[in-house]
Amino acid sequence: MFATLLASMLSAVVAAPGDRVAQAADKLIDQINAKQDTAIWDRFAPAMQNLMPKDKAGAFFNDVRKVGRITKVQPVMVDAKSGQFRLMAEHGGLDLRLALDDNNRISGLMIRPAGEDLAPPGRTTTPMRLPFKGTWTVVWGGPTKEQNAHHDVPNQRRALDIVITGMDGKSYTGDGKQNEDYLCYGREVLAPAPGTVVMAIDGVPDNAPGSMNSFMATGNCVMIRQAPNEYSVIAHLQPRTLKVKVGDKVKAGQLLGLCGNSGNSSEPHLHFHAQDAEVFQDGLGLTPYFEYVRLTRNHQIAEKKDYTPVKDDKIGPT
Repeated sequence: MFATLLASMLSAVVAAPGDRVAQAADKLIDQINAKQDTAIWDRFAPAMQNLMPKDKAGAFFNDVRKVGRITKVQPVMVDAKSGQFRLMAEHGGLDLRLALDDNNRISGLMIRPAGEDLAPPGRTTTPMRLPFKGTWTVVWGGPTKEQNAHHDVPNQRRALDIVITGMDGKSYTGDGKQNEDYLCYGREVLAPAPGTVVMAIDGVPDNAPGSMNSFMATGNCVMIRQAPNEYSVIAHLQPRTLKVKVGDKVKAGQLLGLCGNSGNSSEPHLHFHAQDAEVFQDGLGLTPYFEYVRLTRNHQIAEKKDYTPVKDDKIGPT
């Protein structure tokens, strides 16, 4: 595996296109070619600087330069916050993924040989229930890029973003300018399985709809160790609603907090993913399977015993 540097890049529900990420990628490549590693490190957001000190950043970019001078940067998919690029170098190709915070600081970075794919994700083995009551709609979820905005983020590649929608298909009432307009806002979020809380972040303020906090990408969140090498992550909770702390033992269905709009989130929603490591950014994503799911798809209702949701599914506990 090529050297990889990755900060958390939890995707928001919506993102607008923009040019600043492409410009940042061009500048990054110019600095890599010029061996300006300190200048690159100075562009890192504080969380990135903590993840990758200057000396390690230098080693990382030296590894990148083994393919020779980068001669071309080709955008693959770019939005207002992040982008994917194919890099052409003297001795081969590279894939670049870059994310920026609101201050144009680099908040996420991944570089690897072009076309180098991760092994197919494993699956969760702990019996899990859906982490909510009622019927919710999967906005992002599934094994493909078309279904899942998290597809290219290793620890989140089978993540789910879930909202509640009304009869009109909208996730909000009124003009959607207030968090309280959103149907899932303030709903109870539950532990999917028994386990031990290994991470609990609280105190991150909710965003106004349309604004995103990439500096604290997860927002208020809980991580539960539910088996060896199996962790569930529940993110974007309301501040000051967490009912658990690190070290707590939880039961399936236990209240964790309330659905919010904190972190890298453009509207209230629930982010859920499973991964194989306790260190957030070092994990590889697992495909989450839930027991006893009431699935509505194409106006047909079915009960599923061992099911992994995909985009546009309407799901709830049986």
